[in-house]
Amino acid sequence: MKSLLKNKTSLVGGIVGLALGATVAAGAMTGIANLDNLTGGYDGARLIKTQDLTPVKPPAGAPMSFADIIDRVSPAVVSIETKGKVKVPQGMPMIPGFNFPGQAQPGQEAPEQEVRGAGSGFFISGDGYIVTNNHVIAEADEIMVKLTNDQKLKATVIGRDPNTDLAVLKVEGKNFPFVNFELETKPRVGDWVIAVGNPFGFSGTATAGIVSAYGRDIGEQYVDYLQIDAPINRGNSGGPTFDLYGRVIGVNTAIITPSGASAGVGFAIPAEIAHTITQKLIKGGKIERGYIGVSVRPITDEVAESLGITDLEGAYISDVTKGGPSDKAGVQPGDIVRSVNGEKIKSNTELTRRVGAVRVGDKVTLDVVRSGKPVKLTVTAALRPTDEELNKGLPGGADQSSPDAPANAPGALGLSLKPVSPETRKSYGIEEGVTGLVITSVAPDSDAAKKGIKPGMVIVRADNQPVTTAADLTRVIEILKKAGRPSVLLLINSEGINVPVPLSLK
Repeated sequence: MKSLLKNKTSLVGGIVGLALGATVAAGAMTGIANLDNLTGGYDGARLIKTQDLTPVKPPAGAPMSFADIIDRVSPAVVSIETKGKVKVPQGMPMIPGFNFPGQAQPGQEAPEQEVRGAGSGFFISGDGYIVTNNHVIAEADEIMVKLTNDQKLKATVIGRDPNTDLAVLKVEGKNFPFVNFELETKPRVGDWVIAVGNPFGFSGTATAGIVSAYGRDIGEQYVDYLQIDAPINRGNSGGPTFDLYGRVIGVNTAIITPSGASAGVGFAIPAEIAHTITQKLIKGGKIERGYIGVSVRPITDEVAESLGITDLEGAYISDVTKGGPSDKAGVQPGDIVRSVNGEKIKSNTELTRRVGAVRVGDKVTLDVVRSGKPVKLTVTAALRPTDEELNKGLPGGADQSSPDAPANAPGALGLSLKPVSPETRKSYGIEEGVTGLVITSVAPDSDAAKKGIKPGMVIVRADNQPVTTAADLTRVIEILKKAGRPSVLLLINSEGINVPVPLSLK
């Protein structure tokens, strides 16, 4: 199973793997002189001794060595060491190689334990401003910066932006070596890049590779990532990726790996984003983003099939914040946003980034498709709440009461249903403001069961139509079956969050 890792340093286990690899390599080299005449196991390939190889002049753009570039830029790269304290929860499972003395027992308050972390960063000015990742210093009470000459300086946090995972530090001093962001010319896919950082605590480590791709979506809202194959590992977080001119094209932040070490798939925050955010932080400005009060989901193949559409571009509105900008403008759950201010969007994350880039008070024009028909809506952007405020759960959807209906719906879709009422709301713990049909049982062999539908969840909409009675749902299903549609898209509320779920009608 692949995992996405923020690159904070953890040294446990790393040394063993490297030592083993070195032993195997040494053993292979001892017998190489005796392999000249062997072809078995090589599919007839000829083994060539390294001393028989004639150096070949590299093609244009491929340097014989990166040494001159690394000599020039590496003094601007720093190692970052952090200290902080975390509470060890009771019942926390023990991890081999780690010891948590004084772990809380039942009934006891969780004790605090000191934790240490490490990452990378780089100077962007001679007077001591340093760029790094927010996750490198997020939990730190003390931050020390180590320079290439082994000098250590205490750093203070100037500003942080968790949504782009960027932070700016400051150390006292002057005439520090620094590097610049490349803001005019982007390397092409396939161009050389160099990463310098502090992987596994080995400061000043340099690796080389190429730009693998642009515009990678790894689940973050406000960044289209640059993908590189230059090896980066835990501890490279916050370090720079350079082009062949020694200019910073990205801030290394994450890897995808099946093992915890580099698998050649790394991600960096592009220079233009990093420059914009860090300059605002240095100037003391807050990072403010536009907000229209919607929850969005991707238009998957299944969602498109259930809606009878073929175009997967755009964003599906799964929820609308009650009283928010979109609610006031008439945006509804089930709307599909195709463009923002006249420019087409390809995905739900692109919608989030477009809206986040507008200023508070700006008018945002949304071209949406509602029940197959185009609708144009104008929303006045507000200030995006903090993550803490959003995580508390802003209420969404329309605040309407459910009319009386038959106690149980027919067994359509393998579901037994009741309308949301004061009684069912209390019985199933349904949040205020959520209306529709509460699911009371699910047939074990149904498509709904296979897709994780459970009693207590609420069907808010079916085929983008509000459903508050069993008759509403039955009517929608009958219309779709007559039209030959293979599935119906249900908007299901689970623990206050609306999720689109296509269910088969076959």
